[in-house]
Amino acid sequence: MSAPGVLSFTQQVWEQVLAKMKRALVYLDAACAESLHWGCGSTRLLEAVGSPACHLREFEPDAAGGGAEQPKAVFVLSCLLKGRTVETLRDIIRRSHFQYCVVVTAVSHAVHLTANHVPAAAAAELEGQQPVFEQLEEKLCEWMGNLNYTAEVLHAPLLLAPVAPYLALTPSFASLFPLLPQDVHLLNSARPDKRRMGSLAEVDATALTPELLLQIRCLVSGLSSLCEHLGVREECFAVGSFSRIIASDLANYAPAKNRRKTASGRASVVFVDRTLDLTGAVGHHGDNLVEKIISVLPQLPGHTNDVMVNMVELTALQAKEENHNMVAPGCLAQSNDTAAKALWEALLSTKHKEAVMEVRRHLVEAASRENLPIKMSMGRVTPGQLTSYIQLFKNNHKALMNHCGLLQLGLATVQTLKHPQTAKWDNFLAFERLLLQSIGESAMSIVLNQLLPMIKPSNQRTSDDYSPEELLILLIYIYSVTGEFTVDKDLGEAEEKLKKALAHVFCEESELSPLLQKITVTPLLLTVRRTQRQPDISARSAWPRRGNMSDGELGSRGFS
Repeated sequence: MSAPGVLSFTQQVWEQVLAKMKRALVYLDAACAESLHWGCGSTRLLEAVGSPACHLREFEPDAAGGGAEQPKAVFVLSCLLKGRTVETLRDIIRRSHFQYCVVVTAVSHAVHLTANHVPAAAAAELEGQQPVFEQLEEKLCEWMGNLNYTAEVLHAPLLLAPVAPYLALTPSFASLFPLLPQDVHLLNSARPDKRRMGSLAEVDATALTPELLLQIRCLVSGLSSLCEHLGVREECFAVGSFSRIIASDLANYAPAKNRRKTASGRASVVFVDRTLDLTGAVGHHGDNLVEKIISVLPQLPGHTNDVMVNMVELTALQAKEENHNMVAPGCLAQSNDTAAKALWEALLSTKHKEAVMEVRRHLVEAASRENLPIKMSMGRVTPGQLTSYIQLFKNNHKALMNHCGLLQLGLATVQTLKHPQTAKWDNFLAFERLLLQSIGESAMSIVLNQLLPMIKPSNQRTSDDYSPEELLILLIYIYSVTGEFTVDKDLGEAEEKLKKALAHVFCEESELSPLLQKITVTPLLLTVRRTQRQPDISARSAWPRRGNMSDGELGSRGFS
């Protein structure tokens, strides 16, 4: 086994789950599918199932059940086995012919006890027992129609999607986001006057909603399992009010206290609120190819951290737009291809120019190993040059199969370099540098007025102009870089002009993107023009207005 790390942790957990899948009908939710995608790959799942036809389905209310020839099912879920999740399980099983059901949840039994309002003292007495899982096993047999059938409910900490041996993401917590100042008002609305909070700094775990507390506890449980795998006793540090709550919960998590007593190593865990560095999230100062690939290529459906790579160029189909959906897309995750993984890890840690040269080097070496008629060319790497190398593999089925992962990364590079948005990247960078200079020399109102001429409706925009989403990104950049500033009459007038200009642009859009619909809250923003109402768009905040959320949604909305 490889040295303990995020990759070995994920692979070890998945091996335990895959051992249950022989000749089974498999249901995965999106977060677990993404963890498998980066950690082991679908090939490993096919090997584990072992039947001629692998029946893999998304876990959703409308998912098809199993037929008479499919007596075994495995459900792999990232969430609590409670509420709608249990209802969906029940409905799928009842319309199937299962005789053996295995349910794997990424949430520990200790968190299930918390979700079922079991006091901490009572939970401590249940150590080694799993009454919540046992009750669900009985229900599974009942839904299958025979109490003599077999049911298992297991916990497997499928927390991470390991993008690299040193970098992992948490897809099931993609929507977990720090609280914002306006959230304090909503939290106070449920508290007596004497206990109301004045700022985010005063928010603690007792002030949060039960739904948000459970989400935090699920994250803490997964992190504790990771620390157990690494064999470390962690010290928690936090930067930001929301991170402080998570760090405190991990430090006081009962199973973690027991684990630390026997841990031989030590580790520091630092939690940082994303809201403290939005500039890093929306700025264009990063000189990294992977950042550009993820920014410009379309998102892989159901995933939070991978993209679709158009593979039509490696087929006999013409590269027309109507043919793009006829061929399954490629992606960035290449967990079963050693050469492609090496290239991917190099791309993550090198600058743009070196990364493009690395892609060329890997393509040249692969073509040479396959004895393909490659013509070497030195100097600057161009999209056309990379395309010519990739085309060499097109009519050689063996070479295509041997280097499929590498070709996907090569095509992702070519499509990113040729994408119109990549040409805009330098424009963004130049404008951001100009803004930094202006912010240092001018008042905030003057900086905002510089943005006004760039706000153009769709019928006046060219390919070089900024779209509504890009304008909001620039606004976030401006306010994040500026930090604290004095609000005066000039600033108020500048902000009102910006709001009116943005409202006009939004109303002129023939169709709002999903992101803009979230930001403006109502999906029917175009009716604003008819009713002559101005949408409430604040230049200080490009997130959904929290007043329109239920308490259960506090702090759970992510930023794209």
